[in-house]
Amino acid sequence: MREIVLDTETTGLDPKAGHRIVEIGCVELINHVATSETFHKYINPERDMPDEAFRVHGLSAEFLRDHPGFSEIAEEFLTFIGDSPLVIHNAEFDMGFLNAELAKIKRGTLDLSRSIDTVRMARKRFPGAPANLDALCKRFQIDNSNRELHGALLDARLLADVYLELTGGRQQGLELAGNRNTETAKSASESGIRPPRVHAPSPEEEAAHRAFLEKLDAPIWIEQG
Repeated sequence: MREIVLDTETTGLDPKAGHRIVEIGCVELINHVATSETFHKYINPERDMPDEAFRVHGLSAEFLRDHPGFSEIAEEFLTFIGDSPLVIHNAEFDMGFLNAELAKIKRGTLDLSRSIDTVRMARKRFPGAPANLDALCKRFQIDNSNRELHGALLDARLLADVYLELTGGRQQGLELAGNRNTETAKSASESGIRPPRVHAPSPEEEAAHRAFLEKLDAPIWIEQG
């Protein structure tokens, strides 16, 4: 099962107010486990960078000016995600920005129904508890010490670990291991193999063995006096 963990950084909170995407990070999952396949692009928003946004991700307009616009990376991005489900922390936010960018270049939009919102998952599992990424990393003891600023690829990698915990991935792995052990024991039983057991000879067996050895010519198994 292929899924894509996705995160974006933007110039603000609302694409309808003219804010744009400045970074996209994606991590491929196979059966809920991250692979080495990623997608990461910085994007020129073709506008200024508000101070509030800069303090969040540290991406300046000067830095982004030398990077491609969304239209230049759209095809590569769409090819990478394919038709896989998208795992996103607060999916409506990122999907809203992605669809605004796609609409600008007259490309088909992404259906919100293909997204898996980890904020909703966390709130359902831990009602009333903080559901932001830092809080979930702390809850699941995931090391996020490198997260001094928000970064799309870094956050996608952290979210992949959080998603694994939210879906019970590690517990599922333990359960599978237990099943394998049970199946191995069953297979051994069915094949007729039995575990070794301690067996001490009876006095009669010891006497018969001694008598047999006495028939041999100076057997080495008998102490010579």
